[in-house]
Amino acid sequence: MNFTPKGLLGAIAAVFIGTATLLGAGAGTAAASGGSHRAHCDRAERPVWSGDPSRNITARGCSVPSPGGKRWYRVEVDTLVERRHKTDYADSPVTGTATKHDRTVRCMGFTKSGATVNWFGCMPY
Repeated sequence: MNFTPKGLLGAIAAVFIGTATLLGAGAGTAAASGGSHRAHCDRAERPVWSGDPSRNITARGCSVPSPGGKRWYRVEVDTLVERRHKTDYADSPVTGTATKHDRTVRCMGFTKSGATVNWFGCMPY
């Protein structure tokens, strides 16, 4: 094939417009469906290392939605306990604890074992 600059520019524009259209349609679908599932937990614990909270939260007393292919879950927590660790290891000494009430956290997913729900990929608030 012999591409001219004008033809090549047209092909690039068509690919760009098609990609933007597909992304726009996906964003519209996510916005129309609320974009996330909602969950509620009575109590949750989150470790804090070097000043930054962990991306994982362990919770109890949760009402969780059934996984339906959504990417984000909005988790409303009544009581969130953050334990600040001295080092970046899980078994390091705890230097302090902060308790926060009525927090909303966005997480990518969860695993459930009995009454305990382990949320992972949680964004800092």
